[in-house]
Amino acid sequence: MASEQLEQFEGAATIEKVASLCRRRGFVFPTSDIYGGLGSSFDFGHYGVLLNDNVKAEWRRSMIQERDDVVALDSAIILNPQVWVASGHVDTFSDPLVDCRTCKLRFRADQLELASCGKRPSKHPGEYSECDLTEPRAFNLMFETHVGALRDDASIAYLRPETAQGIFVNFKNVTSSMRVKPPFGIAQIGKSFRNEITPGNFLFRMREFEQMEMEFFVPPADAEEWHRYWIERRHSWHLDLGLRATHLRIRAHETEELSHYSRATSDIEYLYPIGWQELEGVANRGDYDLRQHTEASGTTLEWIGHEERYVPYVIEPAISVVRSTLAFLCDAYDEEVVAERPRTVLRLHPRLAPVKVAVLPLIGKDAAMTEKARPLYEELRKTMSAEYDDAAAIGKRYRRQDEIGTPWAVTIDEQTIADGTVTLRDRDTLAQERIAIDSVRQLLVDRLD
Repeated sequence: MASEQLEQFEGAATIEKVASLCRRRGFVFPTSDIYGGLGSSFDFGHYGVLLNDNVKAEWRRSMIQERDDVVALDSAIILNPQVWVASGHVDTFSDPLVDCRTCKLRFRADQLELASCGKRPSKHPGEYSECDLTEPRAFNLMFETHVGALRDDASIAYLRPETAQGIFVNFKNVTSSMRVKPPFGIAQIGKSFRNEITPGNFLFRMREFEQMEMEFFVPPADAEEWHRYWIERRHSWHLDLGLRATHLRIRAHETEELSHYSRATSDIEYLYPIGWQELEGVANRGDYDLRQHTEASGTTLEWIGHEERYVPYVIEPAISVVRSTLAFLCDAYDEEVVAERPRTVLRLHPRLAPVKVAVLPLIGKDAAMTEKARPLYEELRKTMSAEYDDAAAIGKRYRRQDEIGTPWAVTIDEQTIADGTVTLRDRDTLAQERIAIDSVRQLLVDRLD
């Protein structure tokens, strides 16, 4: 294994612990579990949906809402198959595959140091004396499907392996209908599908996943400057949402690593429990895509201004929603001992937390307390994601909220009945303060802002 992969993750998280918590608390379930599942495919439960939605909302906020030079798009999943011929995916979108004749498993030839031998899991493929690996061969990652009533060569189509091409083929539609001019971007979030050879490590590598991609069209002379800008901008986004600076780094691709379309690419890498891995890529795609689709379709895709005419270069920040979610989960996962009892907590940034506040009557069967708690809960959930919980002892309810990452808990007790104040508990510090029940909503709104 490469030396940088051996660097230890600083924190309590392991992939196994995070996966266990996610299943136990309703974030993520193995898909089709009652039928034995399907490798590296997952269903997101209630809290997983909310967490993913919050990640996407923060991306949209940063990329679209807070800017006036990026517009949104939602393109189709199944495109005309000629799109993928023109883009180069049909010929070049592949990984090197090797088979082991002994254990009958398949591996990526360029990532054997990350895989385990089928006969000796403590060793990598090729290291065990009985390993018998084939020569590498290209394996196209696109899922084929058929469109129409007949299944023949003319009906072949593909599930998109990326969302970018849907943006490029809509370049003319967007520029003719929206008030945009370079530099400007088109952003979209959507499902992508890749028939990965060796998916695994929980959510890290999946065959079906959501991408958040933005194509930023710029004058060719400005491409390098904008590439540096977006690398720094995206790096800051991860830091602002709580990822530790020590667990993030920027790594420029060497020449031999670059994709066929790339003039320069830098990865924002995160130190997962499995080692340093790509979290987000920021590529300078040059004018490759627009020129390819111009040639293949016969439609000119260029910018025409009052005194200028050129094919823009494209800067592309691209990230997987679930890979981002996994990074936030790993970074937030913590274990500690409080009052001689173990506590597991997700220290998620409040804007990412699936639930912002829990409303908890101290005694669930006390009518006076519940009569105060329910209206507060009804008020809060109109503004933010909130939960009401009156089952079990208060300590167990606190621990449950800690495990799903709820940053604040409001407890209604005897003093609430007497003077109209409640206890506001902080997830991370465990500090408790008394505040007026009428001020809870505004206080939390201010803290979220």
